[in-house]
Order: sequence, then C-alpha cells, then structure tokens
Amino acid sequence: MSEPWQIRTDVLVIGGGPAACWAAVHAREAGAEVVLVDKGYCGTSGATAPSGTGVWYVAPEATARANAKASREALGGHLADHYWMDRVLDQTYANMSRLAVEGRYPFPVSPETGEQIRTGVQGPEYMRRMRAWVQRLGVRILDHAPALELLVDADGVVRGAAGYRRQDEQDYQVTAGAVVLASGGCAFLSRALGTNVNTGDGALMAAEVGARFSGMEFSNAYGIVPKGSTITKTAYYGYATFFHEDGSVLEGAGSTKGRSVIAQTLLSEKVFAQLDRADATVQAQMRLGQPNFFLQFDRRGIDPFTDRFEVDLLAEGTVRGTGGIDIVDDHCATTVPGLYAAGDAATRERICGGFTGGGSHNSAWAMSSGSWAGRGAALFALASEDADPAALRATGRVGLRPEASESIAAEEVLADAQHELLPFEKNYLRHGDRVRPALAALDDLWDRAALGLGGTGAERVRARQAAAITAVGRLMYRSTLARKETRGMSKRADHPELDPGQHHHIVSGGLDEVWTSTTTATNTTLAVAS
Repeated sequence: MSEPWQIRTDVLVIGGGPAACWAAVHAREAGAEVVLVDKGYCGTSGATAPSGTGVWYVAPEATARANAKASREALGGHLADHYWMDRVLDQTYANMSRLAVEGRYPFPVSPETGEQIRTGVQGPEYMRRMRAWVQRLGVRILDHAPALELLVDADGVVRGAAGYRRQDEQDYQVTAGAVVLASGGCAFLSRALGTNVNTGDGALMAAEVGARFSGMEFSNAYGIVPKGSTITKTAYYGYATFFHEDGSVLEGAGSTKGRSVIAQTLLSEKVFAQLDRADATVQAQMRLGQPNFFLQFDRRGIDPFTDRFEVDLLAEGTVRGTGGIDIVDDHCATTVPGLYAAGDAATRERICGGFTGGGSHNSAWAMSSGSWAGRGAALFALASEDADPAALRATGRVGLRPEASESIAAEEVLADAQHELLPFEKNYLRHGDRVRPALAALDDLWDRAALGLGGTGAERVRARQAAAITAVGRLMYRSTLARKETRGMSKRADHPELDPGQHHHIVSGGLDEVWTSTTTATNTTLAVAS
C-alpha cells in the first residue's frame, strides 16, 4: 500500500447531504478553511438528493409557531424541548431565505400572493444548488472518499479522519482542528431510496472515540412502500385506505398511528392500499410535489388513486427515526472535544421527542444543526493549535484491524445483522422475548467481527459498513430493553403503557460492552460553548 495522501484544514466535514453542506457553509463563513469528504458524490448521495421533502418552515407568528411545536409533542412522548424547537424554527426560516438568495434555489411562486412557497424543496435541485454554493465559498470537496476512522491527539481531542479515495484507490488522512459528523443515519441497507450510503458509519466512528448517544430506542422507523419498491413516502398514505387480501377494509391501519396494524397483518397475509381519499386538487398537488413517487406506478400501469396495490414496510432506522449521537451544547458539540454532530447522525429528540420527524422536521433539523455544528467546529478549530499529523492516533478497530487470524466476510456480518434488524416482527412489533435474543445474536456477531472482519482497499469500506450496522443495532436494542414502557415510536408489547416515571432520555454508548443510563427530560436552556 502506498503512503496515504495527506491534507490539513481547520474543519473537516464528513458527509455530503444537507447537514454537511450547511455545516460547510457556516464553518467557511466563520473564517475556517473547510474540507468536505463524502462517501458518494456530494449533491447526489443520501436520502434527500433523490426525493422531494417538506420543510418545517413556519413564519415567525406566535400562534403558528405554537401550533407547529404542538403538532408532534404527544406523538413524541413529550420528550421534545421547546427551546430547541424555537431555535430550529428560527434557523430554518433564516436558512430558507438564504437558500432562495445565496443558494439561488428556484422556489415556486403562489399565484394568489405572488410570494415564494418555501415549505418544501425538490431534493435533486436542492442538493445541486447546495453543492454549487459550497464550492463558491471555497470549500474543498472530496467525492467518493469515505471516511473510515477518526484521528485523536494525545488528549483525546478529535483532530481529523482517515479514509479511502475510491477513484484513486488510495488511503488519505485529513488533519483538522475539529470534525463535523454529518454522515447520515443508518437504514441497515434495507434498500430504502437513497439510503445505500446511510450505514451508520458516523455512529461507529463516534462510538470508537467514546461519544454518548441518546434516544437510540427510537430508531425503528419503517416506511410504507408499494411491494418491491424503494420509495418510502409514507405521508402520502395519509390519503389511503388499506385492505385485507380478501378485499375487506383493514380497520385501524394508517400511515401515522396505524402502521403497527399493517405490520401485524403482513405477518399472515398480503396488505393492499388505495389513495382514494385524495380529491382531484390534492391529486394534482401530490403529483407535482413528489413526481418520483408516481413514477413507480406509471411504469406498472397502476393508478394509485383508483387501483389497489400491494404494500410492504421497509426499515429506515435512524434516517427517519430519532436516535443518534448526543449533543451537549447549542453548537451541537458531542461529549468528545473537537467532535460535532449534525443531521441524521445526531439525535433529533430535541425537536421530535421519541417520534419520527418525517421529512419536514428532519430537513429543518439537518439545515439547522448543520449550521450550528459548522460554526461551532470553526470556532473550536480557530482557537486551537495545529495538530501534528504524525502524533495523531487512529481509533478504528472492527473492520479495520482484526484481533485474530480467523476471517469473517463483510457479507456474512451484514446478512447476520440484517437478520436481526430488518424483520418488523423483531424491530417494529417489539417484545422483550424477541428483542433479547436478537441483541444476544448481535453481541455474538460483534465479537466474531472483532476477531476476523477486515480487508484491504475498498474491502474495508464494506467491512466498516457491516461493523457500523451491527454497532447501531446493539445500541438500539440495548436502549429498547432499558425503556420498559411504550413511548413514541418505541412500542413494546410486553410494556404497552406509557409510564410517567420513565419520562427521561435513555443515553448509551460503548462497543464491546454497550451501556445505558438516563438523563432528565428538560426544557432548560443549554449553554453555548465559548
């Protein structure tokens, strides 16, 4: 293997979606030199790029803001924080204005008011504009350059990352003053659209340096899809009626509160849907807002408004779920100095509690947390002394540095992990009697991977993906068992009631030994790091 390609910068952003791009923008504007490394091609990779999405964009009017905050409070088990919701609403409102002007995004215009409609974006155009904006600011982008591990100095401060440049078939090392993890969530390679790069890599790297996680029990999001499809636009199924295989109505089924009914029924029979509750006006709006949703039907000769079609559920994990790396101040710093987290990589409990934010809250969180993390990382880096690249320690282990000569393939680790994580009878219809054996299997898998999972060149990328998916699954199930109640999206058949005594956050961490603890759910303002 040739010597790694090396570069220095102030802030290293890992990821290439909205959170990463907004982090790069704000870090650069804070005066930092910025390098962004993406596993794919920044602007086209990730869950946002191939999709249309709503945005939690609410005018600064008291009643409208209060209603917006209340919309998911009960669904999230009252774990959201009004302080953070206010911050996100303010930052999103400002960022969408900037996107229109500096980002040059062509928002549609209302024929009634003549004003731009800023409550949603088309993913392909949004990310194309974000990439161009980032480049205009002088950010250096390394595409197809997955980060494999974080680098720390003698004091444990995160000072960069090492990875692999696919197109050059060369290792690289970026030495930095601070790192922003905006690498997306983990959908366990379920095939949900755009999530092929969302394998929990950032979570694995964060866990390796000792970062704390929060809300990992709220990571069992499943999207409704036409059978055999990858497009999880569950919001549209709010206009659907669901049917048993015999054609009778499936009572209680729905896209928000009735998804468990669909999951339970799928264990014994096929389920069908029809978007028969949308009138002509809504149908036109739906086609305009999410054209890729209808492409799958048009190709099959199905009119989803008049025809019934078979549906299934796809795991979306922390991409639609809420859990992630915990943040400890207003700049989205983690519990590890020099490391910041944003977007799907970070916990979204602050604004969603224990329920999915869907597209709108998630997109608002991505641009807001990305903005704060980028600026925070820049301030930290500019106040720090330059690190000596030769003195940095690589922190990656499983998938990079096997402990024994025995070998296990990445494909085997992935298949075994998916066997415990994808079936909705284990991960969605949760019961301790099913979760405990699944966790035990993942713990055993982790031990086997630690001994023999590795490779060279691009093989290490697949190995690290398999290790990351396993690690995320273990954090998720350990946190699930620690919450002995039903709250938010973590519903347990063996603990079906909400317990007021468990109105707290479950925090977790560790790799070889996964631990859990609790922190108080509070609306107390967090201090801004100086």
